[in-house]
Amino acid sequence: MQSVDLNCDMGESFGTWTMGNDEALMNYISSANIACGFHAGDSTIMRKTALLALQKGVAIGAHPGFPDLQGFGRRNMALSPIEVYDICIYQIGAMINVVKALGTTLHHVKPHGALYNMAAKDARLANAIAQATKDSDTGLIFYGLSGSLLISEAEKIGLQTASEVFADRTYQNDGSLTPRTLANAMIENTEEAVNQVVRMIKDKTVISTDGNIVPIKADTVCIHGDSAHALEFAKALSNKLKAEGLSVKTA
Repeated sequence: MQSVDLNCDMGESFGTWTMGNDEALMNYISSANIACGFHAGDSTIMRKTALLALQKGVAIGAHPGFPDLQGFGRRNMALSPIEVYDICIYQIGAMINVVKALGTTLHHVKPHGALYNMAAKDARLANAIAQATKDSDTGLIFYGLSGSLLISEAEKIGLQTASEVFADRTYQNDGSLTPRTLANAMIENTEEAVNQVVRMIKDKTVISTDGNIVPIKADTVCIHGDSAHALEFAKALSNKLKAEGLSVKTA
C-alpha cells in the first residue's frame, strides 16, 4: 500500500499550556515539528508536546526558526550562513536533549517560516541548516520544500531527506509556493485542498495558479496546526487517503 507522512507544526504556545488543536491533531498525523523557543514555544511546551507525541506514536522533529517571537518567525532576517548554523544547532540540540530525557530520539528537522522560505532559494542558508542538522545527528531526516535547494543541499552532504508539499497552499509554475502576500496563496476550501494532496501523492503533479501541470515529489504533507480549520481538514484528509487506498506513515 502506498503511504505518505503527514506532518504538523506544533508546540507553538508559551507558559501555561493551552493545548489547542495539538492533542486532537496528533490522532491524524505521523510526524510533529516542535517549536524550539526561538519563534515560539519554550522549554516546558517543548517537553509537554514531545511527551504527547511519544504517547501517540508520532515521530518527533525539531522546528528551528529565526529568533523573532514578535513576528512568529515569519519575517525575513539578514543573518549570515554561520549565524543560521548557530541558531539551528542550538535549537536542534535543545530538542535532542528534551526527547532524550523522555527516553526516545529525535526523528527529523524541519525549518520554520521565513527561515524555511529563504533557505529554499538560497543555497548558503540551506547548506547551513542542513550542516547543523548533520552535525547534531547524522541519522536525522531533513524535511524541506519539494524541489527546492533545501532538499538538494541536504542531499549533497549525505542527509536523508523528505520532500514536503503543502495541502493548503497554491503553487507557481516553477514548483515554488505562492507568496503569502498574494491573495491566492492559500486554499481555503477543504475539498479542494484534500484533492490537491491526493493528486500530489498519486500523480506526482500539482496544478499551478496558471493552470499548468507541475511535477512534484510528495514524501510528506504539511498540515498547518495554527489554521482555523486544521482539525476539520486533518479528519477530511485522513478519510480521503483511506478511501484512496493510501496509508499514513512516518517518512
